[in-house]
Amino acid sequence: MHAYRTHTAGALRASDAGSTVRLSGWVHAKRDHGGLLFIDLRDHYGLTQCVFAAGSPAFAAADAVRPESVITVTGQVVPREAGTVNPKLPTGEIELKVADLVVQSAAEVLPMQVAGDEKFPEDIRLRYRFIDLRRDKLHRNMVLRAKVIASIRQRMIAAGFIEYQTPILTASSPEGARDFLVPARMHPGKFYALPQAPQQFKQLLMVAGFDRYFQIAPCFRDEASRADRSPGEFYQLDFEMSYVTQEDVFATIEPVIAGVFREFAEGRAVTEGAFPRIPYDTAMLEFGSDKPDLRNPIRIADVTAQFAGSGFGLFARIAASGGVVRAIPAPGAGSHPRSFFDKLNDWAKAEGAGGLGYIVYDAEGPKGPIARNLEPDRAEAIRVACGLKPGDAVFFAAGKRDEAAKFAGAVRTRLGEELGLTEKNAFRFCWITDFPMYELNEETHLIDFSHNPFSMPQGGLEALNGQDPLTIKAFQYDIVCNGIELSSGAIRNHRPDIMLRAFEIAGYKAEDVEARFGGMLNAFRYGAPPHGGSAPGIDRMVMLLADEPNIREVILFPLNQQGEDLMMGAPAEITPARLKELSLKIDLPPAKPRASGH
Repeated sequence: MHAYRTHTAGALRASDAGSTVRLSGWVHAKRDHGGLLFIDLRDHYGLTQCVFAAGSPAFAAADAVRPESVITVTGQVVPREAGTVNPKLPTGEIELKVADLVVQSAAEVLPMQVAGDEKFPEDIRLRYRFIDLRRDKLHRNMVLRAKVIASIRQRMIAAGFIEYQTPILTASSPEGARDFLVPARMHPGKFYALPQAPQQFKQLLMVAGFDRYFQIAPCFRDEASRADRSPGEFYQLDFEMSYVTQEDVFATIEPVIAGVFREFAEGRAVTEGAFPRIPYDTAMLEFGSDKPDLRNPIRIADVTAQFAGSGFGLFARIAASGGVVRAIPAPGAGSHPRSFFDKLNDWAKAEGAGGLGYIVYDAEGPKGPIARNLEPDRAEAIRVACGLKPGDAVFFAAGKRDEAAKFAGAVRTRLGEELGLTEKNAFRFCWITDFPMYELNEETHLIDFSHNPFSMPQGGLEALNGQDPLTIKAFQYDIVCNGIELSSGAIRNHRPDIMLRAFEIAGYKAEDVEARFGGMLNAFRYGAPPHGGSAPGIDRMVMLLADEPNIREVILFPLNQQGEDLMMGAPAEITPARLKELSLKIDLPPAKPRASGH
């Protein structure tokens, strides 16, 4: 018999009754029923109930062993009595009558329990992540993640892609976040950067003639944590294709993404057919966001014209000063009590808005404070613009264009939840397309890139030379699912002349572009194919499939919100000798003065 196990803890069934077997695993839970002691033995594969009779040789050892100790048990598989069968467990029809127990590793008193659903502080969970990962839900999340990555690999290879590995030690590149820097010992005063993304390398692979590249790529960004973004590092399905249009990219990656989601959806609906294409300007108008949640059927409408010059002075003044008024329909809300509207008004104030005006439409016409000051024909025009019927209501967001769009989007999300309109158990995908190539920097009032600087402008060199930069669109696109951005991508700018002009508009001199992107720019001078790609986030995909609101629940060993690894003690100070070897000196900021007490 094997030294540790003949079966895993999830393998035994009723057909094994009568067999002598050996199992190894962790003591998940113990129950003392007087003359009998029960231990639930757990390993990666499942859980088996073990029973120890009082007076048996193994009873005393079982009684003394602590939860989460690692043990090996040998005994006979017996059927459970009819009333004790557990239909929730695959092994629930049997139990192991233990004759021998060996403690392989005794556990000390636990800082957190593994069995049960008790919640523990995040710092405890991260400090003892190796224990946290034993818990069923987190363990399943990590297995799901591995299976998702394996599925992605198979689907990408089937689609004609080949996986290549790009460098981890590279040069700094402006990807929109801070780099993690690595001192170069053999080149004093110089630093490598960890890649924010393999952007330039994957484009160079296209120039090198590899045609279809992909990689489950680690990316490193020195940025703050969010619920949907892990600080430090993350993984993405990085891919690039040669001789493709934007539609070619869409048609290639949609079956991969949708296929993976269908494989692991467990009954949840997934977008059928081609993902909807929504231009950026439409998304900002109708959803108030470039990350729209299509499970919510509400569509925002522009009603600035209906309020311009109207009797409702506040919105009329906003319209006259160049602002906008957005209408957010609320189907069926007209039947709700006044408290429903008051609660939403309080919520809006808490969000920093002045309030949340509304009109209710019933069989007699429009009602509410705004309706009393608005001409009937204008109220009717708003009803028509929003497609409202008796029993519906409409809320309003007004102000500067971007501010009004953002608030209208928040109202839309809130109404979808409050009115029960947002679809449950579904994954709804879309592409956001036609992003602006440039935007006006609010602080400097200078033109800057709004998205990826390596994207091809729509209209090419002619557009760059002849159009107002703020009107130029780019061949840039995002994949969005349920209001979460999964990836950004683009058809790339593969022409040196177009690239230099694009950067010139954003204030970069030719010599600066050559200095910062010389490797890629030089490569383009030796024959570069048109190419494009994208990079859906692995962590976010798994987060959606696992139905987890926090991305740290789908990452094996995440950093905390402050970017610290509490388990391994990183980041950590290094010795003066090592600093000297790296030609570095530490210049810490002055300590903040402590508040004096009285």
